Amino acid sequence: MARTLTINDQEISAAEGQTLLEAARDAGIYIPTLCHLDGLTDVGACRLCLVEIVGSNKLMPACTTRVQEGMVVYTDTPRLRAYRRQIVELLFAERNHVCAVCVANGNCELQNMGIVVGMDHVRYDYLFPKLGVDLSHERFGMDHNRCILCTRCVRACDQIEGAHTLDVLGRGAHSMIVHDMNVPWGEATTCTSCGKCVMACPTGALFKQGSTVAEMVHNAEKLAFLRAARERRVWNV
Repeated sequence: MARTLTINDQEISAAEGQTLLEAARDAGIYIPTLCHLDGLTDVGACRLCLVEIVGSNKLMPACTTRVQEGMVVYTDTPRLRAYRRQIVELLFAERNHVCAVCVANGNCELQNMGIVVGMDHVRYDYLFPKLGVDLSHERFGMDHNRCILCTRCVRACDQIEGAHTLDVLGRGAHSMIVHDMNVPWGEATTCTSCGKCVMACPTGALFKQGSTVAEMVHNAEKLAFLRAARERRVWNV
């Protein structure tokens, strides 16, 4: 059953069960996000897709909020723009994002989001945490300095590959992506070396061994294709 709602004063129709993010994108309305990835379930981690819903005092994540009949939604208000810029600035301040020497420079979703939200400087003190780079895997590497904890790699490993090698350890600014029971990646016995986590990463946190500055291009769109093909059983005989 279709649902009729209004987004940014534009009346649209959406399928029952769709999220606001899906409905908006189907209608050609852009809502920024970093943790959403087609083919993976949504968790509302980055908070960039927060929207204003008339009648609610809370900002709601568009990626996990289902459409309802008669909803009136705004996705691009001064309040939301200020909030989104603040989020991106805090992401840059929390870890060590030095774009000039990053393998994903020029191909980074966080870098692009900084442009989208109009970030020309960071108003917060940089934390400069002492984080390492895990090069123990024979094919891939993980640079915790570039991680934004979007958990796209965790969900890709779990929901697409089915290995669940990756998970999140800790809380808040001390959270880290870990392998198995917090062992070096190369020692993770559940890892299949499929590279789906690397495909999913929006920054230079996960990369192919041997990549140098600006050489790493992620292929996140392939994950949605793989999931859809599996659900349709296109490779079964």
